[in-house]
Amino acid sequence: MIESSSWEQSSGESSSREPLSPTLFHDPDCGGSPARPIRVGGKWTAMVLRCLEDGAPRRFSELRVPLHWITPKVLTETLRAMERDGFLTRTVHDENPPRVEYALTALGRSLLAPLDAACDWARTHAPEITEARTAYERATPA
Repeated sequence: MIESSSWEQSSGESSSREPLSPTLFHDPDCGGSPARPIRVGGKWTAMVLRCLEDGAPRRFSELRVPLHWITPKVLTETLRAMERDGFLTRTVHDENPPRVEYALTALGRSLLAPLDAACDWARTHAPEITEARTAYERATPA
């Protein structure tokens, strides 16, 4: 028998909770328009932030050293997305061959404190996460 998670409501249980509002994600500061979902970076953004956090501009090849398991294509896509979102600058130097460097912007640097908090949280709760994953894998049929 597989137990349902505590957040699931059984079909026979009556709910005394308030229903969720259809305007839950409307932002009153934007004239009541629905808030746009935002994503603060992709899968590898946090790692690129860590690579650039010391403030020194880095070349693509320098970033590849600690991020060696990321394919060049995926790293390029991550850097482009971070540039698009304003988290880093891409500077092309007029040299032969061209030298390209990446550096965090003020906006990108502002993500370091939340990243530190998320890392602290993950370190604190790692045993619980590992335990939950193990329990899930035991309970979930292959």
